[in-house]
Amino acid sequence: MAQKPSIPKGTRDFGQEEMAARNYIFDTVRSVFKVFGYSQIETPAMENLSTLLGKYGDEGDKLLFRILNSGDAFAGVDAGAVQAPDGSLDGRAITARVCEKGLRYDLTVPFARYVVQHQNDISFPFKRFQIQPVWRADRPQKGRYREFYQCDVDVVGSDSLLYELELLQMVDMVFSSLGIGVLIKVNNRKVLTGLAEICGFPDKVVDITVAIDKMEKIGLAKVEEELLERGLSAEAVGLLEPVLTLEGTTGEKISVMRKLFSDKDSATGLKGVEELEVLFSLVESAGIASRIEMDLSLARGLNYYTGAIFEVKALDFPIGSICGGGRYDNLTGIFGLPGVSGVGISFGADRIYDVLKGLDRFPSGTGVSTRLLFANMGDAELRYILPVVKALRGRGISVEIYPEAAKLRKQFEYAQKKDIPFLSICGADEAASSSVNIKDLASGEQRRFPSEDVDAMAGFIG
Repeated sequence: MAQKPSIPKGTRDFGQEEMAARNYIFDTVRSVFKVFGYSQIETPAMENLSTLLGKYGDEGDKLLFRILNSGDAFAGVDAGAVQAPDGSLDGRAITARVCEKGLRYDLTVPFARYVVQHQNDISFPFKRFQIQPVWRADRPQKGRYREFYQCDVDVVGSDSLLYELELLQMVDMVFSSLGIGVLIKVNNRKVLTGLAEICGFPDKVVDITVAIDKMEKIGLAKVEEELLERGLSAEAVGLLEPVLTLEGTTGEKISVMRKLFSDKDSATGLKGVEELEVLFSLVESAGIASRIEMDLSLARGLNYYTGAIFEVKALDFPIGSICGGGRYDNLTGIFGLPGVSGVGISFGADRIYDVLKGLDRFPSGTGVSTRLLFANMGDAELRYILPVVKALRGRGISVEIYPEAAKLRKQFEYAQKKDIPFLSICGADEAASSSVNIKDLASGEQRRFPSEDVDAMAGFIG
């Protein structure tokens, strides 16, 4: 019995129309990255687990797809060495022995590895972008996939806040070009570190950020419950609450936080507030059109962030974050190159696709590849049009020839189904007069060109 074909949950096939739409996103993002002077690189789909583990926190480590070693991966594994105290098998102990590699979780950690490995071949500040898939062993749901593309742009080798501004400008330009209204949320991990310090729990900054990062999903009350479960005192949680719910203008929020950190003598928190103040001043001078707000509850759960953090949400479509990132000072140090600060942001191509599709914002004709179909009228006519087809393709026009000399109605229906906008029917009369007849199927306009006037044909076809 034939096996019913299927694909793993959390993955998707993309047909020709979907790929045309996705390439529209990739081309838009790529063009903006290049305008700001970023160059493209690629890294392998798999990395050594030693590169990936410990960079995303415990929850991130659980979502890593591990790859079995080649051959008989379990040969030589001592069953006794992988047993838990209760006699059951210890999954972590097993994977540590049979898995040395994993699929990349994001593009930032592989980028940090790349920078360290190629430090003698690149110039700093090093500005790069990547457009590649990543994998996470997450529970599939709307807007969340196990395989998805990221469009990352990062710069390392400078701690200038001009690069934070540059990232926000690119976000504004990308989504303006795509016709998506967005809200850009900004915070600073130094502010969150300062909050942990003044709460009396500086060693629990990771616990605090992981809990706060869930606030939009589970609400303030549940976040407070989780903070208590993670070991914070009720007094500490009470101190955090008014900060997480702080409202007002950017200037008002900065004034409140500056006073709070000054009164509690937190140099780290004050440094974060200062960086936010400078960044928002630059944003105002740059004239960014998109809505940008300071959100002191924004945490970004990844452990490697140390400075500014960003998250972007679509204004008119209910979906999670479609873009996010931040400043990281210590990531390359993990791989042996300390003191190299970096900042970057990642555009979630799959979610952006869902937003554009949901809002019907893809430009008309995005999925059209072939511009002109030549009808097949027979062997002699086919040989007549072949040089014309070659010349048009040489000018970058996408042209097809129908494969058989079928009835014209069938050939016309083929053009309609594929949304081919132009059709040429060259019979014996056209061959005798060395002309080419082309019809615009949308408007009905029909024109005849000398067979050698390829430039005029290309202009009509567009």
